[in-house]
Amino acid sequence: MVFAGASSALASDGEAAGAQPSTTPIAASSTLSATGTSPTPTASRTPMHTSSPSPSVDPEGAERGTALAAVAMLTFKGRAPMTGYEREEFGPAWTDVDHNGCDTRNDILKRDLVDESFKAGTQGCVVLAGTFADPYSGETIEFERGEKSSLVQIDHVVALADAWQKGAQQWDATKREAFANDPLNLLASDGSLNQSKGAGDAATWLPPNKAFRCRYVARQVAVKAHYGLWVTTAERDAMIRVLSGCPDEPLPDGVKVSTTSSSGSSSGSGTIAAPPVTVPDHNSSTEPEAPVYYANCSDVRAAGAAPLYSGDPGYRLAMDRDKDGIACE
Repeated sequence: MVFAGASSALASDGEAAGAQPSTTPIAASSTLSATGTSPTPTASRTPMHTSSPSPSVDPEGAERGTALAAVAMLTFKGRAPMTGYEREEFGPAWTDVDHNGCDTRNDILKRDLVDESFKAGTQGCVVLAGTFADPYSGETIEFERGEKSSLVQIDHVVALADAWQKGAQQWDATKREAFANDPLNLLASDGSLNQSKGAGDAATWLPPNKAFRCRYVARQVAVKAHYGLWVTTAERDAMIRVLSGCPDEPLPDGVKVSTTSSSGSSSGSGTIAAPPVTVPDHNSSTEPEAPVYYANCSDVRAAGAAPLYSGDPGYRLAMDRDKDGIACE
């Protein structure tokens, strides 16, 4: 993983460049207070879910379009060996895959932070500072490029090393680079929690902020289904266990379930289509309609759009302080 704004490169998923990812399951845990805030999380090396019974909910019967239903489309089998894994197999960190002039790291910082300031002369690309409502811990972090850059990192929701063991080592270099830079699979996160997660999957690591676990697992399901990555039996059971507590949890905005393959023929398990990446045509005289964007809640209220609900134009998780799906209340 690369520290947001740091000058030195780290491998994805909390591993130092060139190091082999840890095979020890790591879980982060903390207790939420009555106010919904969380103390500084502490890392635990006790694997999650190992003593829990198998889930009794059948994802086949879940409502179509939910994350729980999408779990039924995932293939499950054992991990492949880590042989050959290097961060570099997924391309350089980070690249401008959507050709908007900004690298992926700064794109995600701009998306997930509020009240940002930018480095002069970078056309609004390089984020210097901003406020970050961390979904993993439930805490607010003041990001500042430089010595404090490591406080906010960019997490691969499905870790690159985990993907490598579950199908990605068969991909070509282009697909692996696209995966590593796909906004669907990227979230800004508390740096220490990103490091504690390592290459963990849903069976070995979940965010300490329990209010965010449903959305976190739903995003993992969407990423794995979209890219055709498999899950282990323990991972599948953990996904079902989390989502059974929120059976109506939708897939991330813009991700849709299709029951036909790309060729139009019927598919036995179905596929998940991620929202297409829009690449601006700078040679065209007609600019595409810009998406609704509010820099902060003050702008939302000034536009008369408050409150914003999840799925509304302009809604961003960073403006939803208590992570209840309602921003700028």
